[in-house]
Amino acid sequence: MVVGRDAPTSADFPLDDLPGAGRMDLLARCVTAALLRSHGIRESVQVRLVLSDSFTVRFDGATLQGLHPDERSTAALVRATLDEREAAIGHIPVETSPGVSLVRMGLAETLAAAGGQVYRLHEDGQPAADCAPPANPTLVLSDHRSFRAEDAATLEDADARRLSLGPTVLHADHAIAVAHNWLDTDGFETY
Repeated sequence: MVVGRDAPTSADFPLDDLPGAGRMDLLARCVTAALLRSHGIRESVQVRLVLSDSFTVRFDGATLQGLHPDERSTAALVRATLDEREAAIGHIPVETSPGVSLVRMGLAETLAAAGGQVYRLHEDGQPAADCAPPANPTLVLSDHRSFRAEDAATLEDADARRLSLGPTVLHADHAIAVAHNWLDTDGFETY
């Protein structure tokens, strides 16, 4: 789950200035980092982009089609999804393309719907190397900004544990790759 605080919630953002569109470039890279692997899609992964605490775009690896590795086409997929926002009524999602849906939910509601133990990726958290990866975790990180106080409180209310992926602060999309390695290797134990 990636929280995009400045992310657009309508489809009127330009594809030729993704950094200027609430850092849609970074959000798109997070989607591809989470879902794509060499010559395939991680079918057991779901990505949720929480946009400006108003909408959540969900990508479901089990049914996803049409995801390409470049950030422009991923951002275009998000834009096409936001173009259907009027069809998202209440907490009922609207599927906008195979494996992509949109729902009117902010961070608190999206966390409640996700299930599993919630982990907030944070440089001051418990080192991932000291933890056994849980089954079906929900990993939460922010875009290019730190979580706001209300986000931190929401995560605390969701009993989120802090998890550190290493001594160096990483870009969100890089943190996703390291988190996948932690999960794929059973806590860096099996290679």
